Amino acid sequence: MSTTTAINGTEIFELLRDDLAAIEREFGRDTVSNVTAITEIGEYLRGGGGKRIRPALLLLSSKLFNYQGRGAVKLGAVVEIIHTATLVHDDIIDEARTRRGRPAANTQWGNSKCVLAGDWLYMQAFKVAVQERNFRILDALIELTQQMVEGELLQMEKLGKLISLEEHFDLIYRKTACLFSVCMRLGAVLGGATPEQEEQVARYGRDLGMAFQIVDDVLDLTASESVLGKPVASDLREGKVTMAVIHALERCSSEERSMIGTVVEQRAFNGVTHAEILRILERYGSLDSASARASQYSESARKAICTFPDSEIKRALLWAPEFVVAREK
Repeated sequence: MSTTTAINGTEIFELLRDDLAAIEREFGRDTVSNVTAITEIGEYLRGGGGKRIRPALLLLSSKLFNYQGRGAVKLGAVVEIIHTATLVHDDIIDEARTRRGRPAANTQWGNSKCVLAGDWLYMQAFKVAVQERNFRILDALIELTQQMVEGELLQMEKLGKLISLEEHFDLIYRKTACLFSVCMRLGAVLGGATPEQEEQVARYGRDLGMAFQIVDDVLDLTASESVLGKPVASDLREGKVTMAVIHALERCSSEERSMIGTVVEQRAFNGVTHAEILRILERYGSLDSASARASQYSESARKAICTFPDSEIKRALLWAPEFVVAREK
């Protein structure tokens, strides 16, 4: 592993500040339609903020290969638009009431308009991506979109069921890690990376995404509603089983398994409290086990890029997994 000097989040923002601001402007322009509802929904979603970690990864990847063109800004907006479209559809499917501490778009405009706005966003993302005139970029985005849609359908089939760890990892790859991986791959394609280098950074993105989602799932169980910006234990309320819960199910008593199963199958805390579920997870070290697995993925991500020459961009990429594991929301 390289012994490069550490870099922190503030320094990363400084590295990317101008490009991220340009992506934000591009995002704003790309989500304007002559249909008022689409423009309003697009602006509302963009105003909800978010970490913009996906376009930041694409920028860092392109800079790792010394890319100088405007394509990284355009594609940074593309991946954020795709991410936003998935959130719109997710909130409709999950019947979510809030997103990032605000009412979800579907509570403001209704499901029908939001489904169509999400579809429009997907198509707009591809319309912008086509401007790069690069079939490898389009192939990556098409495969990404298919993976995410398949993942959503698979998750719907498994709602209310006690799934295996292998099934869960497949879901979170499709749900999150695939997009992280594609962001890194797109930056490498723009920068003219070799096939081997492209696979290295794609692996970095995949492992970082796996760590990110596992941490997200732990926070869903342990953080407060004010920090999360949505109700705690939303996954269990929606019938979704995540890594810590699967870990406990493999170790707990039949009575405890029945308690967890009741919440998952009924998709509600009826007769079983969130605190009781947390006590079961803590009894078997399940939350710590999930956090440890996230750290393993984080370290694997760092190792994937350790052979690249030392630079401030590499230092930023080495820091990102630490941020993902240590974050509190």
